[in-house]
Amino acid sequence: MKLLRVGAKGAEKPAILAEDGTIRDLSNVVGDIGGETLTPEGLARIRDTDLSSLPQLDAAQRIGPCVANVGKFICIGLNYADHAAETGAPIPAEPIIFMKATSAIIGPNDDVIIPKNAIKPDWEVELGVVIGTEARYVDEADAMNHVAGYCVVNDVSERHFQTERGGTWDKGKGSDTFGPIGPWLVTRDEVADPQNLGMWLDVDGHRFQNGSTKTMIFGVAHVVSYVSQFMSLQPGDIISTGTPPGVGMGIKPDPVWLKPGNVMRLGIEGLGEQQQNVKAYEG
Repeated sequence: MKLLRVGAKGAEKPAILAEDGTIRDLSNVVGDIGGETLTPEGLARIRDTDLSSLPQLDAAQRIGPCVANVGKFICIGLNYADHAAETGAPIPAEPIIFMKATSAIIGPNDDVIIPKNAIKPDWEVELGVVIGTEARYVDEADAMNHVAGYCVVNDVSERHFQTERGGTWDKGKGSDTFGPIGPWLVTRDEVADPQNLGMWLDVDGHRFQNGSTKTMIFGVAHVVSYVSQFMSLQPGDIISTGTPPGVGMGIKPDPVWLKPGNVMRLGIEGLGEQQQNVKAYEG
């Protein structure tokens, strides 16, 4: 299933993309596309619904974040061997965990705002893993049973804040609008192999990232299991699993940074596409 949320910010309706391409309103089936809906029981309720009986929504409406009320937005750093190489960083011995503020979350086509005092804003197309059942100290062999589905994430970053201002990476990752997710949450049964998905990102029509989840250092099952050793994972939590090469900071000899007026387009095979206009902070 391809689940989404459509409508104005703060007034999104839960919806599903039907096989005929129409968007059907799930408001009478589930409250929202959030934690309770993403459990096996919640997803079964949607699967058992006759979609043809549901009201059709206007496909031109804004698409909101594909998951509502995200509890934790967890990220894995330097998780692609070829990305680590372009940044000059060693291959991590264990997954690098950092957190992205949930207030950064926006819809897949909403504007990305460069924050005040930013110097080096950058892009990162990533595979997002959405949790469906609570995971605590889970084994890698059982980890995938805790996954509800997947989505596209743009892990927008400010590299000066991230790497040159001291402390942890979080402050370069959590600015408002730095977490576009969607357009859809694609349920796990529709993704045959999350370790074999092409992914790409363009800025102003130029292809900067063109990679595959094949080059992940730590695969999805390992990441879910690993993170669950340090914190419990609840339905609706998102883990963003790292980016392939081609980020702005890795371009030699001169890095490329986002600026107002840029347009980012990105996507992952089978999970849909995003497009964001980049704008300056006006406050």
